[in-house]
Amino acid sequence: MNVSHASVHPVEDPPITDGGNPPRVRMKDIQGMPGTPGGLTLRLCQLIFAVAALCVMATTSDFPSVTAFWTGVLHGICNVMYILRFLVAATGLQSMWSLLLAIVDIYALLVMRTLQNNRIVGLFTVGDGITSTLTFAAACASAGITVLIDNDIQACSQNHCLQFETATAMAFISWFAALPSFLLNFWSLASR
Repeated sequence: MNVSHASVHPVEDPPITDGGNPPRVRMKDIQGMPGTPGGLTLRLCQLIFAVAALCVMATTSDFPSVTAFWTGVLHGICNVMYILRFLVAATGLQSMWSLLLAIVDIYALLVMRTLQNNRIVGLFTVGDGITSTLTFAAACASAGITVLIDNDIQACSQNHCLQFETATAMAFISWFAALPSFLLNFWSLASR
């Protein structure tokens, strides 16, 4: 009779894990994320241009009152003073937020730690989203007013249009530096 004989093949035991879950793989640090040199560069650009917008607005001779920028055509429609103060408030908030996170990035780079904690990235994402939205809204509102005064009313001779246009441009550049920070943080948070 032709019967096959059973043979035993040795099999290795699978490795024992602590919770049955495989170890998580960390995402590679992408330049521009918190705790990287690219992230620090973006923060410093945000800070420099937001402070530049603040300084340009603060150096106008009548900024505290901004009465020279108030025109009769705009009377009852909108108060230009509030829009320009909104620009100052937004760029002030952007500069404080960028300074705080630049300090955190410098610390993370000095101690060689990555900032990939969910809570930290979530905080950075929310803060970047709020400050970049406010900066963009203030820059757009100020750009609209300066275009109205310069092109439509042609009353730049009585106003500080050049300074207001420069401050608006600096606010836009600060927003351009803040947007990649927000998008990278949001992407990092969403990919977990």
